[in-house]
Order: sequence, then C-alpha cells, then structure tokens
Amino acid sequence: MAAATVNPCRLYLVTPPVLEPAAFAVPLAQALDAGDVACVQLRLKDCDDDAIRRACDVLRPIAQAREVAFILNDRPDLAVAAGCDGVHVGQSDTPYKKARAIVGNDAIVGVTCHDSRHLAMEAAEAGADYVAFGAFYPTTTKPSDYRPEPELLSWWAEMIEVPCVAIGGITAQNCAPLVQAGADFIAVVTAVWNHPAGPGAAVKEFNAAIDAALQG
Repeated sequence: MAAATVNPCRLYLVTPPVLEPAAFAVPLAQALDAGDVACVQLRLKDCDDDAIRRACDVLRPIAQAREVAFILNDRPDLAVAAGCDGVHVGQSDTPYKKARAIVGNDAIVGVTCHDSRHLAMEAAEAGADYVAFGAFYPTTTKPSDYRPEPELLSWWAEMIEVPCVAIGGITAQNCAPLVQAGADFIAVVTAVWNHPAGPGAAVKEFNAAIDAALQG
C-alpha cells in the first residue's frame, strides 16, 4: 500500500463492477483528491481483456500519480501487462502462489478469505500482502453468505502482522466497530461512488469517521 504518515486504518476503494473509464476518471480523481486513500482496486465484471486494459490505461495513472496503489481484481496476467501495482484474488480465482509467480515479489497480492481464520493463515504464511475478510454487513454489490464478526479482526490484529481488509456493506456510519477491532483497511464501493454529495464528500466522511473511531 502507499506509504504515508497517516491513520493505522485507511480507505481501500473498489470500483463499481461496470464503468466507462473516461467518465469514471472524474469521480475517481475527486475521491483521491478529497482525503487519504491507500488503494484503488479495479473490479470489472463481464468485460473482455481489451476493455480491462483500456480501463487500466485510463485509471491507473490517476491513482499512481497520487501515490495510491492501483490493484486489479482476479487477473494477475493483465495486472502485469497493464502496469498495475498488484492483484487481488478470491478463493475461486487464480491461486495465491500462481498469482505471485506471475506478478513477482515486488507486487501486491491480496487474498479474499471470507470469514475463515484457516484460509487467512494459509494466505499469510504463503506470503500474501494482505487478507480480506467479509462481508461484515449486508451488501448488494457482491452478495455474500459469509458474515464474520468484528472479533475476527481483533484476533487477526493480535496474532498476525499481515494487514487485514474489512469489506462488505461498510459505510461511514457503521465502520467504527471494524476500525476499533483492528482493521488495517476499510474497503468501500457503493458508499463512496453512490454518495449523494459525490465521492469526494464520501472520502472526507470516511476519513472523519475513521479518525473518530480511533480516538473514541
């Protein structure tokens, strides 16, 4: 993740599953200019390889120019080809070891672990740069049968040095228990891109909520 002297818990933005790159460039820049963001994950569904490459070519420079890591979902091969900072893989995607072999040791590789301590331990021991737990709250973006409790984050933070990401239905209003439990990153989709006052306002709200949770 991008290094900075900032809160121990930071924002991790995930793009909508459908977007037009040139149009999305505007709200992405607004979000990243509004406050601290550690990472942007490009997560496109039902797109061909050329469409993913084009999206990377447009959006990656916006993130990297602001020292924000730009990660591609699912596709380590395209992450390398498109100059991304890393890849995020799920349990049904490219296995961690294969993804690492493709992107190399200097790239970020994150792994979805749902609510499983076992999967997270395996990923951490294999060398993952972070593990992601969720969905902590109901979500329509990526519906999940997994519903971990914040205690999982506390256990992880106490036991393991590898950072953890909390994801799933998180808003500025409900993120405090996850921040206080020890999440290193809060992953957000809808609550930022669909915010009624725009993504910049959403990022400001999230950073204020993280500050408040850490102080409280």
